[in-house]
Amino acid sequence: MPRYFALRDPMDPAFAFLLEEEMHHARSVMRMRTGEPMTLILEEALYASVFTGETRVPIGEKLQDPEADIRVTLFQGIPKADKMEWICQKATECGADAIVPVAFGRSVSRWDAKSAAKKVERLERIAREAAKQSGRARVPRVASPVTVSEMADQFASFDFVLVPWEEARGTGPKAFFDALSVRPKKLAIVIGPEGGIDQTEMEAMLSKGAKAITLGPRIFRTETAGIAALCAVMALSGNME
Repeated sequence: MPRYFALRDPMDPAFAFLLEEEMHHARSVMRMRTGEPMTLILEEALYASVFTGETRVPIGEKLQDPEADIRVTLFQGIPKADKMEWICQKATECGADAIVPVAFGRSVSRWDAKSAAKKVERLERIAREAAKQSGRARVPRVASPVTVSEMADQFASFDFVLVPWEEARGTGPKAFFDALSVRPKKLAIVIGPEGGIDQTEMEAMLSKGAKAITLGPRIFRTETAGIAALCAVMALSGNME
């Protein structure tokens, strides 16, 4: 069923308005007919509705919440070329709550202030479309790039911070979850760039409470490591049932 972003009618909360670009898509691209069922993405929830041929549509029953009960932030080392766009799209599909680009010492790509603003704006659009396509009710927050130090200063706001690292041994995602007495509500995953995370950066993160884990004996590329870790967390936390 097609899904569209909408805003509640302030004069009548039983109705909503489709955003202009959504109305164009419904009418001109999907060629929806009056009375056809549709889903509204409204106030971080999904609602049943029908197409009226106008921007104003009725708000029907609230649908099942598709969002995970664990909020996961992906701190992603800035990769080369347009890989960040792919990462943003797939992390959104996997259920990430936020995506934060990180400038590691070994990051090959560097974003200056001007290019960063444009890149983040594009990533926000990609996350929005990916959320819509994948049936999510919430669009992940895409943050401006941070340094490793700035990232580490945020660690205290999470229940746990997991850093998949090729030097880690013994504890993978399953062992981590098996050892928990209480399931976390807010978790962060840190992924290094193509060049990896250097020892100094790793020690700085560990000193702030991060935990190094392994993703197994195979080495993932930076663009797949975060997706693999996100899927593991969602599966082990019961959010892929």
